[in-house]
Amino acid sequence: MIRLLLADDQALVRGALAALLGLERDLEVVAEVGRGDEVVDAVGAARPDVVLLDVEMPGLDGISVAERLRAAHPEVRVLMVTTFGRPGYLRRAIDAGASGFVVKDTPARELADAVRRVHLGLRVIDPALATESLTTGASPLTAREREVLAAAAGGATVAVLARRLHLSEGTVRNHLSAAIGKTGTSTRAEAVRQAERLGWL
Repeated sequence: MIRLLLADDQALVRGALAALLGLERDLEVVAEVGRGDEVVDAVGAARPDVVLLDVEMPGLDGISVAERLRAAHPEVRVLMVTTFGRPGYLRRAIDAGASGFVVKDTPARELADAVRRVHLGLRVIDPALATESLTTGASPLTAREREVLAAAAGGATVAVLARRLHLSEGTVRNHLSAAIGKTGTSTRAEAVRQAERLGWL
């Protein structure tokens, strides 16, 4: 029996996944959580073999959760199951230690097979997303550029961003300018939108 933990902030989606996967004779859902910051403790308590993680959750995003699971519970396999099939998310999730990445409209039988394959130590990636990821390439943003661009998403001024990030205003402008150039956009708002669309933030 393969023990599963489901982490998704949408109760309806979580319940549907639990019901579908529970129909499989070799799969058992042993825990469900609705927040990213609850996953590591829940894994410690429930001891699942595979964790199905959404990318966007309150408390902590799924990619950050995958990193923490790799450190705290390296024996547990992670399968990202998300609505947001963005190529940047895929690359970041794999780098964080996820063994698989599928989208939520994957047929139930294929999802169950993905769980089994991940449990065996294989890598499972949505084919369309894998193709798009190869075409798009890796994020060109540095960690600092990503941090500054993410902070700029709320529309704060350079002065406010500089104080918040403990950087000089000139450094913030340089990072924003670099991010705008690397995303092929004209403004920081466009750069934020493009980076979010590609899963780079």
